[in-house]
Amino acid sequence: MEEAELIGMLPLFVLTVVLLTSILSGIVGMAGGMILMALLVALYSVPVAMILHGVTQAGANGSRAWYLRRHIRWRVLLPYLAGSGSCVALFAAVRIVPDRGLVLLMIGLMPWLALFVPARIAFVIERRSVAFSCGLSVTAAQLLAGASGPLLDLFFQRSPLDRHQIVATKAITQTVGHLTKLLYYGGLLLVAGEPLLREGEAPLWLFLLVVPMAIVGTRVGTRVLDRLDETLFRRISSQVILALGAACLIAGAIELLL
Repeated sequence: MEEAELIGMLPLFVLTVVLLTSILSGIVGMAGGMILMALLVALYSVPVAMILHGVTQAGANGSRAWYLRRHIRWRVLLPYLAGSGSCVALFAAVRIVPDRGLVLLMIGLMPWLALFVPARIAFVIERRSVAFSCGLSVTAAQLLAGASGPLLDLFFQRSPLDRHQIVATKAITQTVGHLTKLLYYGGLLLVAGEPLLREGEAPLWLFLLVVPMAIVGTRVGTRVLDRLDETLFRRISSQVILALGAACLIAGAIELLL
């Protein structure tokens, strides 16, 4: 197959990955975004990857939040937004754009760092100070690494919430995070006078189709979630995220060394 044909098939491959990763995130509440970000940053420039990922994940998380809206713990959102806004103000002041290898390393490190947080440290997301800290740190991870699932999970894994409340509340906070990421990287390109889409990069129709594809995958995933018991849910989510973290660490190290 010629190189031009391979490039032409790339958006279709991305759409397939969007569908599969949205199903995965619909089941465990995270992980799919990590896989998708690792793929996109390998295929496109960091700003374009961040914007495409933001569009996709805003659609996936937004639809997941809608499907599970009766389970959302709304009291978390206001302090989370305050922390997120503080982080965006800081980033906008310094205009940070991370290196591709650094993005992968940060994605990979997060679940392993979370693993070694002492059990005595209990982050209860429903406390306002904890929700504020969550918004601050998770938004920073979103803007630097594109994905923040493992870090966000730190604030939920020891909470008394059930699996539907965890996935639903994560979904609404992640929707906010990805919309923030879209505004930040889109704003950076506009301030720099660069087009959002350069010739030869992701086509416009891909940005339009990733959202319905993500919504379909999310719907399938949330249906599977209904069939899982609590113990299996927690075991699957932790194992999947650690495996993905290891793969991203290796890919990031290779990117920085080459």
